[in-house]
Formats: sequence, structure tokens, C-alpha cells
Amino acid sequence: MAQTDRIERDVLIAAPIERVWALVTSAEHLGRWFGDAGAEIDLRPGGALTLRWEEYGTVHGRVERVEPTSLFSYRWAPYKEFGGVEPGAGNSTLIEFMLTETDEGTRLRVVESGFSSLDATAERQEALRQDNADGWRQELDELGVYAHAHV
Repeated sequence: MAQTDRIERDVLIAAPIERVWALVTSAEHLGRWFGDAGAEIDLRPGGALTLRWEEYGTVHGRVERVEPTSLFSYRWAPYKEFGGVEPGAGNSTLIEFMLTETDEGTRLRVVESGFSSLDATAERQEALRQDNADGWRQELDELGVYAHAHV
């Protein structure tokens, strides 16, 4: 199987870009459609991000970039074998949310990259990438439903 270092997903959300921005950058919303047990975010470069799931526990992240209504990125360490510690070299990947206004609403592009820099075998890196690829598919489906109900 050919390994790639990234996951890329696009979703079209029938909502104004400002609204989609709020859905992907505010703790109130992230803690519902993404995490299901709450979230905290200090929305500035270097700010802390905490996501909670009933089933998976707490994941810590660090905000990388904030360009209002167009780009939000953070580094996170959701991989259990790395201890759920602060994200850093060898234990984290980068998540980027890119928003573009369209006639139909907002196109949200999500890219997760950095799997090849994880402190794991190539096989384990690929397994983590595959798990997250499935996860992003589910999460973005949930975002679409959530956005429709909260526009």
C-alpha cells in the first residue's frame, strides 16, 4: 500500500462563510460536532486547544494560524501511544481548515498532514492516517448536519 503524508477532504456547507468560521473555531461548536464532550480554545497562534470525546478522552492541541474567515490551523496529539501529551515533534499532526465563499455557501477544505513525522513505523503511520481519514469523513458529515441545524 502506498503511503501518503496527508488527508484532504472538502465539504460544501450551505451557510455564510462567517457562520462556518464560527462552527470550526469556537469551543461552543467544536465541542459538539467534532468533540462530543466539550472543547476549549484560545483562538490565537500559540493558544491551547482541548477537545473531548466521551469514547476517546481528551486531546490537546496548539493553535498554529488564525486568518479570520479563511484559515484556521492547529497541531494536535490524538494518538494514544504518544500519551496524549502536548503536541510536538514526533507525536502530532497538523490540521488546516481552509474556507472559501461560493455561490452555494462555503467550501471547507480540511487537510491533516505530518503522519510521516510521527515516531512510529511506516505501517503504523499509515494505519493512523487511514483511521483519521475515516474519522474526517464522519466528522465532516456531522458538521454538515450540525451546520444545517444551527444556521
